[in-house]
Amino acid sequence: MPRELTFVIERRKFQASPLKIDRRKLYGWTEIEATDDDGEPCEVVSADETGRLIIPRGGTAVGLLSPDGRWVERSELKTVTAEGHPAELLPSSFDTDIALDKRVTATELLDHDITDFYLLSDAPDELVRRVGGDIYTFRYCYTAECEGTPAFVLATGEGLFLLLGRRLQFDMVGYEEPGFIDEEPDDEDEAVDFAMFG
Repeated sequence: MPRELTFVIERRKFQASPLKIDRRKLYGWTEIEATDDDGEPCEVVSADETGRLIIPRGGTAVGLLSPDGRWVERSELKTVTAEGHPAELLPSSFDTDIALDKRVTATELLDHDITDFYLLSDAPDELVRRVGGDIYTFRYCYTAECEGTPAFVLATGEGLFLLLGRRLQFDMVGYEEPGFIDEEPDDEDEAVDFAMFG
């Protein structure tokens, strides 16, 4: 049985199960295959520092070392704040009620790179109606974690959807912004080789 999320909107609780939508079904996909001269697929391998030893796929792994060079198991790692205090875990979104009380604009939604799409296929009609044309946001946690993922709930003519993503970090520049050059130009005259433009 699929896990359910419990949404609270206007003091009413509603349950809905997220059904993941494969991005490849939305956008399609391409594949690149490298082959040798005989048309056989190539395999990715690694080399050691000298370049003389070939390491086949699966022959390397990532390890965690303490500052003094001691091997550290992943289970020993603890999440801490910038001050070094233990970080507080947020509960899984499946284990707590999700309050739909914070609305965002379409622009705020588009400021995120949406990485996962879910259809809330069994969402009650009343929940879809209460969401209406608004976009709600909350922090989504699949399991208990420290930060969560920005999540958005919105309704369309096709039903109710849950979108997960990450905030895009970029600076907006307008025509009124003055332009400048970071580096001082060299006083030396450099010869231009026009052959490099051909």
